[in-house]
Amino acid sequence: MTGNSTQTEANIKKQNQISAIWILPLVALGIALWMLFQFINNKGPEITIIMPTAEGINIGKTEIKSLNVKVGMVTDITLSETYDYIKIKAQMNKNTDRMLNDTTQFWVVKPRVGSAGISGLETILSGAYIQIQPGESTTSKLNFTALELPPITPLSSKGIRVLLSHDQAGKLHIGDPVSYQGFTVGRVEKTSFDLAEKKALYQLFIFEPYDGLLLSGSQFWLTSGIDVKLNADGFNVQVDSLQSLLSGGVTFGLPAGEDVGQPFDDELVKLPLFDNYEQVKEGLYKQYVKFIMEFDESIRGLTAGAPVEYRGIRIGTVLEAPYDVAFSENNASSNKIQILVKLELGRLFDKGSNISLNTFQQAFKQHFKNGLKGKLETGNLLTGALFVDTEFDAPEPNFKMTEVGKYNVFPTKKGEFAMVQQQLSSLFNKVNDLPLNDAVESMARSMNSLDKALVSANTTIKNLNGLVSEEATQNLPADIQTSLKQLQKTLDGFSPNSVMYNDLEQTMKKFEQVISELQPVLKQINDKPNSLIFGTDTVQDPIPAKRVN
Repeated sequence: MTGNSTQTEANIKKQNQISAIWILPLVALGIALWMLFQFINNKGPEITIIMPTAEGINIGKTEIKSLNVKVGMVTDITLSETYDYIKIKAQMNKNTDRMLNDTTQFWVVKPRVGSAGISGLETILSGAYIQIQPGESTTSKLNFTALELPPITPLSSKGIRVLLSHDQAGKLHIGDPVSYQGFTVGRVEKTSFDLAEKKALYQLFIFEPYDGLLLSGSQFWLTSGIDVKLNADGFNVQVDSLQSLLSGGVTFGLPAGEDVGQPFDDELVKLPLFDNYEQVKEGLYKQYVKFIMEFDESIRGLTAGAPVEYRGIRIGTVLEAPYDVAFSENNASSNKIQILVKLELGRLFDKGSNISLNTFQQAFKQHFKNGLKGKLETGNLLTGALFVDTEFDAPEPNFKMTEVGKYNVFPTKKGEFAMVQQQLSSLFNKVNDLPLNDAVESMARSMNSLDKALVSANTTIKNLNGLVSEEATQNLPADIQTSLKQLQKTLDGFSPNSVMYNDLEQTMKKFEQVISELQPVLKQINDKPNSLIFGTDTVQDPIPAKRVN
């Protein structure tokens, strides 16, 4: 080193403070931790929802809502192991634990058109979402099966549920209205089928306060909107409300004459479902006696449900037509067709009467001795529908009741329509026996003679036309006119102003004068014919006088 050079030493100090550059990462970390805390703190339970399809559902987009408020989000969608359904994972928000229990319901909200109306139109632009209906149970649950359709009645709705049974399925659908005197008071909630009973089940919900209208005497029947009937009773058309006309439904009420009863206390009422109100009224007659009727005429037009009447009053119903055909091996002409009827006690006696079925049946046995018989009558000429009428005929004191199987036989006779048919058939047979061929041949000969006469008349007319067209015939009117003029001229000579008339008048006056002068002479000759010889002087006869001494 030279002497001129100087050596400088650095003074190094150790710094203990953190650099300001680390502030930003620390702040970001703090925010992240805070967000994580908030996420964990606000995070609710994770649930699984089973659905038949994932139509309209998207991960991270489809929300779960309650009263249009977001309470969760779909986080995952997977197929089941058997590919039969969809598993949806959803993350619920904080404090939604109390909403999740074994009565909670889920369904997808999307545009729908059904019997209950149009719903879900708001999802056309925003997309589908999952609706949650919280339950009221205290049992927690995290796995759910979504409903295929939105529930008709919310879980919080108050009212009463009714379970109806019918022999056929498809009579009602979910959402169909339940009406009372035309006013909608409930909806059909659920439909199912009972395999054991082989009956269709329809669950209804009647809203409060209309549930008080349901009494122990109430009956339910279907409403098709418009009911057209053409049977033995005539033509009948019944139209219900417009909603029933479009979607059908069910109605209930108290049938005429039925006891009012008391309100139901059970949570689920079980009742039968009838097809119409007529069937309801038929179901009220629970006491009846069955009879067999035998006819040797056609029963075409007689169906089950046709009335059995007495002088226009219904006393029973046809149950089976035909019931059986009583073929006879020995006598084919005695073959008869059997029908099964029931005579209903409630149609003839008041409900308060204490008449038993045995007494009711014995009374008919006496009526049979008095001549009571059944016959087929036409109820509707347009459709040919028949019904059974009963009337008293000649008494049969020695009448004995016969049986077919376990049923007594109700005596019968031919109806008026069958008798008319028989008379018409007899008339046609008589007409068929008439010598129509001979009459037709005679008529044909007469027609030939008439044709010849017409030809002859036609020839005569032609000759007459020729005669009229001749010149001499044409001149006849002129000659006749000349003769008439001459006759008129002759008659004019005898008119009051003519000379001949005046001369004749003078002659008649002179003749009158002569006659008047001859009248005295004629009178004298008439009085004394000999006066012309002896004259008119007369000598009076002498009168004898008394002699004087």
